[in-house]
Amino acid sequence: MSVHEIVEIGHPVLRERAREVTPEDLRSDAVQGLIDDMIDTMRAANGAGLAANQVAEPVRIAVVEVREGNPRYPYKPPVPLTVIVNPVIEPVDDEIEQINEGCLSVPNLRGEVPRHVNVRMRYLDRDGAEHEEVRRGLTAGTFQHELDHLDGVLIIDRTSPEQRREALAKLRPQPVLGPAG
Repeated sequence: MSVHEIVEIGHPVLRERAREVTPEDLRSDAVQGLIDDMIDTMRAANGAGLAANQVAEPVRIAVVEVREGNPRYPYKPPVPLTVIVNPVIEPVDDEIEQINEGCLSVPNLRGEVPRHVNVRMRYLDRDGAEHEEVRRGLTAGTFQHELDHLDGVLIIDRTSPEQRREALAKLRPQPVLGPAG
């Protein structure tokens, strides 16, 4: 097990829709090792979740875990370690809430992102078992954030135009001005 580099905004893999994982792939040592490495990487970065394409692997796998006392997300309720493979999320109702989110692939940026408050999730776990469950509130937002990654969507795509402009300005290198001539 090892900690991988987390790719950041601008890397093309973050804009790809990740490919489905076949049952054979899921049983492979390589994919099981990737899942272990993703868990280590998420924990090392104090993340609440991590999608495979954030470690440059464009497959539909994400891990979510919110531990008590996480310094990045002290306001989030605990979520036990959950591995989601080939997830599908659908809203349960029309209730939307603005959630202040951060992203390991967009460092030093937070933004208000509209998220469904109640979602139904269907996914496989790392052993290939099927799951269907409803997630609510901030936890629902966390899972939606990871699914966005798997679809090539970043939080910057979901923020207001004003927040997007401010964020892009922070991300662009500032010109270096020489001495006046």
